[in-house]
Amino acid sequence: MEKERLLEKLQREGYLRSERVIEAMRKIPREIFVPERERKYAYADMPLEIGHGQTISAPHMVALMLEELKLKEDSKILEIGTGTGYHAALAATIADKGMVYTMERVRELAEKAKENFKRLGIKNVEVIVGDGSEGLPEHAPYTHIYATCSAPSIPSPLIEQLDKGGRLLIPVGRIYGELWLVEKGDGIKKRKVVGCAFVPMVGRRGYDES
Repeated sequence: MEKERLLEKLQREGYLRSERVIEAMRKIPREIFVPERERKYAYADMPLEIGHGQTISAPHMVALMLEELKLKEDSKILEIGTGTGYHAALAATIADKGMVYTMERVRELAEKAKENFKRLGIKNVEVIVGDGSEGLPEHAPYTHIYATCSAPSIPSPLIEQLDKGGRLLIPVGRIYGELWLVEKGDGIKKRKVVGCAFVPMVGRRGYDES
């Protein structure tokens, strides 16, 4: 089975390590989050186009991010960049007693994500259409925040909306850049995790539409 081969590959390569992340990736069908023409590639370790100039991240990057976040079953999560909902579905499955708030600026993608969550019976996700670069202050603070798009720098509102003890994961750079982890304790600790490529974050704290 293609999915099992992919999971085995990601474990061998060290991207997948924890049982909760492995089980979430086993449970959630990536194929329903991609257009029909792309479904034959659903379990290839590569990003796929989902329309509107957006992509669904490669499975190894999704796995790496979920492992770095260290989500708990009751985590309160903010995601910037819903797309069609694959990453949020995994986060909601891991944090099955918690909540995922996910922001998407393209309404058509947000609606598709809602359909996918409904189809899978995932109820602990709320999709908000809007500019995610400034976060979502009305539900702050969050134990975890992550972005699936690349910002020019780490937006200060996201750090402000992170709870003490929280973890923030965000790509920085225009398309090609680095994935940064921010940990909020008595102070702020930042470290580069890995080089990466993501679509640009668009918004007040992101890039212009052009």
